[in-house]
Amino acid sequence: MASELAAKACVPCRGGVPPLNRTGIELLLAKLDDGWTAVDDHHLEKEYRFPDFAEALAFANRVGAIAEEQGHHPDIHLSWGKVRLQIWTHKIDGLTESDFILAAKTDAISDTQ
Repeated sequence: MASELAAKACVPCRGGVPPLNRTGIELLLAKLDDGWTAVDDHHLEKEYRFPDFAEALAFANRVGAIAEEQGHHPDIHLSWGKVRLQIWTHKIDGLTESDFILAAKTDAISDTQ
């Protein structure tokens, strides 16, 4: 089901749109690969693990390229063997479908879950 979301494109948020409610978040979260959590119904978070720093950095760079292409930018936390992503729509300080689309796209380029 994540591939259904990954095939979509992120839509720029113009503000003034209410963030998703708990029901909407749960429906979209069920379509993502394992490991994603919706923290306080505010943002998505997932940690990816890698065997070394170089592979973690390469993944972070691939995520950055997708973020630029989609015009939707996650917080990327890089450390040795780990990348943690936090995704939300800053303009409304909450979650939209685009956040779930970006999450699915990052899973699609990951060799690890």
